[in-house]
Amino acid sequence: MDKNTLTGFLLIGLILVGFYFVSKPSQEQIEYQRKMAEQAQAAQAEQVLETQDTLALEVEDSTAMAARLGVFSAAGEGQERIDTLETDLLRIAFSNKGGVISSVELKEYKDGYLRPLLLFDGKEENLYSLIFSTSNARVLNTADLYFEQLPIQKNDTAQIVTYRLNAGEASYMDFVYTVPNDNYMLRFDVRTVGMHDVFSSNMTAFELQWNGKVRQQEKGRDFESRYSGLYFKYLADDVDNLSESGAETKEVPTKLKWVSFKDQFFSTILIADESFSSAKLQTEAYKSGKYLKSCSADMYVPYDGNGTGFRFYFGPNHFKTLNSYDKHLKKDEKLDLQRLIPLGWTIFRWVNRWLVIPMFNWFGSFISNMGIIILLMTIVIKILIFPLTYKSYMSTAKMRVLKPEIEKINEKYPADKMQERQRATMELYSRAGVNPMGGCLPMLLQMPVLIALFSFFPSAIELRQQSFLWADDLSTYDSIYDLPFNIPFYGDHISLFCLLMTITNIIYTKWNMEASNTGGQQMPGMKLMMYLMPIMFLFFFNSYASGLSYYYFISLLITIIQTYAIKASVNEEALLKQLNENKKKPQKKSGFMARLEKMQKEQLEAQRKAAKRR
Repeated sequence: MDKNTLTGFLLIGLILVGFYFVSKPSQEQIEYQRKMAEQAQAAQAEQVLETQDTLALEVEDSTAMAARLGVFSAAGEGQERIDTLETDLLRIAFSNKGGVISSVELKEYKDGYLRPLLLFDGKEENLYSLIFSTSNARVLNTADLYFEQLPIQKNDTAQIVTYRLNAGEASYMDFVYTVPNDNYMLRFDVRTVGMHDVFSSNMTAFELQWNGKVRQQEKGRDFESRYSGLYFKYLADDVDNLSESGAETKEVPTKLKWVSFKDQFFSTILIADESFSSAKLQTEAYKSGKYLKSCSADMYVPYDGNGTGFRFYFGPNHFKTLNSYDKHLKKDEKLDLQRLIPLGWTIFRWVNRWLVIPMFNWFGSFISNMGIIILLMTIVIKILIFPLTYKSYMSTAKMRVLKPEIEKINEKYPADKMQERQRATMELYSRAGVNPMGGCLPMLLQMPVLIALFSFFPSAIELRQQSFLWADDLSTYDSIYDLPFNIPFYGDHISLFCLLMTITNIIYTKWNMEASNTGGQQMPGMKLMMYLMPIMFLFFFNSYASGLSYYYFISLLITIIQTYAIKASVNEEALLKQLNENKKKPQKKSGFMARLEKMQKEQLEAQRKAAKRR
């Protein structure tokens, strides 16, 4: 080794020794590093313990879930997934949790504020589930379980959505939804495969729980609420409903065909293929907020080991649409879904079904303006009942031309001899061939039509959001001014059609009372009552459908025109001459007049006997 190499090694050694002493940690640094190492070891040990505890809890939870759900334990946890399906008419959202329909939008309609019309949105507003017992005495609710969604099947007419609840190898329950492309009615089938050993051996029915809330869709809350509620149909029997204004619970021990959560113009209906064997139904009205009603139905559905089937209707309360589902069905098989539309009691419903609705639909087939359709309907109806109007006027006119003779009778018999006065008046009417009830009877015969239309207009979805003149929606009130305060029984707005109807009614009442004055004694307060009636209608109709007020307004105008036309065509002098001629003819008393005279004679005889006893 030469001198230079040796020198290099020595220098390197000195450098290393110097670096050691320079970089050597202090005692404080050594102590700090020791503490840090101990803390790291402790943290690592704690993390190991936490991991062990978590694994133990997971094992414990899995064991508890397996004990609670049995063969359905795999469906006890998961991630909720919402999938949306669209048809020509509907937008439907499905959830894999519970395998249910969670939202329905009617694509062809908007709500009262022109937003998308949702029948319900979310499980808070609509949730249904099946409850069943298993072979090891567990009671499970499908709403708590996560289903597996199978691939959607499509064909030319429908889409099929299937949610599967697995219960082990070759055992499962399917919720199958068949959604037509152009229909508001869809199928909901519950199919079971290999579930004989899974379900309880003595299980003969599913319990079906359905809870929902009816949304406010229109701008007139109070009016809409009157037509909303829970409706149901007994199997092969009539349609009934719970209270529309308060809370009610009803136990139904007999079979039901369908149950509906109904709004004024739209409904959600659950229809059993066979029947619901029994049910507990509940409803409650909300005074404010976004919902009108809460509804619930706890029903039992027979189970034969293979499954069961239902249908859902998500759509409008349109008479022709609802009635179409009864085509080609026998009488005892009919669904009678159109009974959801309140068309009045039997006779009024008959008038609406066989006269008003066909006429309305016929005009609607070639006229799009609903105001014009109502005008034409009014004209046709007034023409149909014109013979009754004419007869009513003629009866009043006959009594009016006999007024001088009636006044003579009143002078002959003072007020304390009212029985004699009435008897003489009735004899005069009988000899002249005048029926004092002739003016009232035609009016009574018109009442079924008037009351039928009173039920029809607020229920006709065809009028919904249809504008005419200043009214932007003929199915609700036509406010021309919103008041800054609320008037009891009247509201917080002024409806112009209602106001016009009231003014016209007052004018017609005044003119009619003057024209029909026959000199007879009026009951005290009768005149005031006749004027109060139109005022009462003003309060009653202010929040009603403007289409109804418009109809009554037009009807009154036409009645006035008809009356003036009849008056112009009647010669009262000739009419009086004819009545005088009638007096000369042998009189054959009508059954009514004979009974009336007999009653009067009996009253007079009773009075004489009473006077003698005194």
